[in-house]
Amino acid sequence: MHKNKGSVYYGDYLQLGKLLDSQLPLSRKYADKHNGECHDEMLFIVVHQVYELWFKQIIHDFDSILSIFRKDFVPESELSTIVQKLNRVHRIQSLLIAQFDVLETMTPMDFLEFRDLLIPASGFQSVQFREIEIKMGLNTSDRMNVDREFFMGRLNEADKKKLIDLENAPSLLKHLEQWLERIPFTQMKDFNFWEEYKTTIDSILKEDEETILKNSAALSQIQKNIQLENLSLTRSTFNSLFDLDAHNELIESKQRKLSQKAILNALFIMLYRDEPMLALPFQVLTTLMDIDENFTTWRYRHALLAQRMLGTKIGTGGSSGHAYLKRAADNNRVYIDLFNLSTFLIPRSRLPSIPEDIRKKLNFNV
Repeated sequence: MHKNKGSVYYGDYLQLGKLLDSQLPLSRKYADKHNGECHDEMLFIVVHQVYELWFKQIIHDFDSILSIFRKDFVPESELSTIVQKLNRVHRIQSLLIAQFDVLETMTPMDFLEFRDLLIPASGFQSVQFREIEIKMGLNTSDRMNVDREFFMGRLNEADKKKLIDLENAPSLLKHLEQWLERIPFTQMKDFNFWEEYKTTIDSILKEDEETILKNSAALSQIQKNIQLENLSLTRSTFNSLFDLDAHNELIESKQRKLSQKAILNALFIMLYRDEPMLALPFQVLTTLMDIDENFTTWRYRHALLAQRMLGTKIGTGGSSGHAYLKRAADNNRVYIDLFNLSTFLIPRSRLPSIPEDIRKKLNFNV
């Protein structure tokens, strides 16, 4: 605990002199007798500066989380710290999304009064937002072709080097994978959970097939064939969980990101999240999904704002504006493997029983 060692003045502590003197509209700088300062440029600057301040806090919290995940062993007490900081990021995102409501009080014609002064600056040059994406696990190689072109091409050399260095460091996605791979319980002496799970899945799928065949009188041949084909695809999807070669092919084609072992252990956490030992790991996974979902929402709101302000015009950074931003919202998700775990969930009533000695460990009875 730190103690006060002198008087502190509010404005000095927050450096309000610097902060409140950093809004410098270009329309004020270039104002003349024909064109005065554009009133709404101040709003545009303030909103984007507030974004950058919150980005700074998100990076600060992500760095703290990464420092914990880098350890070979993450104790339960530190998992609680991770969840707390992830929840904070999630709350901050709510503020980021809400700022669009404020920005949209500016009309398109108000924006057009100063838009040309911004060229070629754009959100592509928000190094802090790119840093957040990279720390989460979204690298340049994961992006669409148009995004790879613009991702680095609009940055100065210092910022470009900073982001390249970040891409060479393990991301939160990579540390999450390593942490999930270390989680025990699924492969222990005299107990192989996945053999039990596969037996349950085979039983469920067999019941589904019998239901389709029993109802064949109510279905046309085409409908029955479609349902049987979908059931076959479901079997293949489940089999890909346990076939390492099939799983690696999905990683190669960028349909999955996490290793087979990490995904299996994440699924175990999802299935048995009510067990005390797995409650915090479950919160880690779900909060990461919340954050990924909120950034998708943020990107989509950005796309709608671009369309509202510019229609189909090209953005100030040279991208296709609304169309590009909408594609980015759909494609730049990081923790998609966690979302897709719902594919493999089964009813609680069908969960394989866990041996008593393992259940005791899941209840902190070691």
